[in-house]
Amino acid sequence: MSTANPLEQRVRRRLAEWEAAGLLRVLRPPAGLDFSSNDYLNLSRHPVIVDRLARAVGREGCGSTGSRLLRGDRGSFGALERRFADFKRVERSLYFSSGYLANIGVMTALAEPGDVVFSDERNHASLIDAVRLSAAARVVFPHNDVGRLAELLARTPAAGHRFIVVESLFSMDGDFAPLAAYAALGRSAGASLIVDEAHAVGIYGASGSGLIEASGVGDDVLLSINTAGKALGVSGAFVAGPRWAIDYLIQRARSFVFSTAPPPALADALDASLTVIATEPERREQLTSRVHLVRDRLSRAGFAVSAQGSQIIPVTIGDNDRAVAAARALQADGFDVRAIRPPSVPPGTARLRVSVNAGLSDDVIERFALSLVAALKEVGLCSAGSS
Repeated sequence: MSTANPLEQRVRRRLAEWEAAGLLRVLRPPAGLDFSSNDYLNLSRHPVIVDRLARAVGREGCGSTGSRLLRGDRGSFGALERRFADFKRVERSLYFSSGYLANIGVMTALAEPGDVVFSDERNHASLIDAVRLSAAARVVFPHNDVGRLAELLARTPAAGHRFIVVESLFSMDGDFAPLAAYAALGRSAGASLIVDEAHAVGIYGASGSGLIEASGVGDDVLLSINTAGKALGVSGAFVAGPRWAIDYLIQRARSFVFSTAPPPALADALDASLTVIATEPERREQLTSRVHLVRDRLSRAGFAVSAQGSQIIPVTIGDNDRAVAAARALQADGFDVRAIRPPSVPPGTARLRVSVNAGLSDDVIERFALSLVAALKEVGLCSAGSS
């Protein structure tokens, strides 16, 4: 019998440690009523978008066959990027294969030695990794703490440029960044503001372009990163901003230059998605209504849930095993809710991430609130905090 090599032993030990700590992740396909996905407007199955995608596959084929700088470019990509730039009210946009690659591309291309990046401690993993991979120094500031950020900007010298990097809507806490305050700080400190709109684009603002629009800070944002696989219902991500910055990314963003272009048919699907967002504003209105109802019902059930807030509602449990058990109880009751544990969230803050979408009915929401209370009682908790 052969002895496991040292690498295998190390990996097996780590897996065993994670399982013992309640941190082992498993792959689980969708099952039950959706209270976990990011398909906030139910566009992933919209018949117009599905039809445009299917017809485009027939015309363009399945793959792009190369990077955008080789043979992978298409006229449909350029047309889509122009339309998305108009949607965001900026000069230009660039389409990446994913939000992760977009964030990596932006930060590693723009942030150079001598620069300093000020990053919110709750930024999601792709932003964290992007800043770490850049050549700039990194300063992490407390979550949404404008005063602390102002202090750090004042006392942190930079031989080069300074960047403030935040999400507009935080993916695990569901709270909003004080974008107006950050914009003012950026102006006074000469720092460029970069905003990830992954969970806001398609939903907020008069046209649905995001919280930058809703906050009225478009002139103070250097670049926004806009994931297309959440509310937009398709895939990929757009970086949007001034022409000079996008021109630079085409030259220097390695995750763009050295990645095979997305399937060309996705451009048609996203064009259709933008049309639906423009012509069916009632979807955003319906989502707002559903969010208010879920928050009201959870508040009535004894949860510390504010009446106002986003479509992302964290129910913080704390203990990893209890969070997993509560999620399983809800899943057994027909509700697809997932447990979120470290390192996705800080230690001791394991939670259920309740995600609201526009298609939930009153009856489903009523039943979900009752099921959530029962699930928490089942794991020995009468209530849990959230925001």
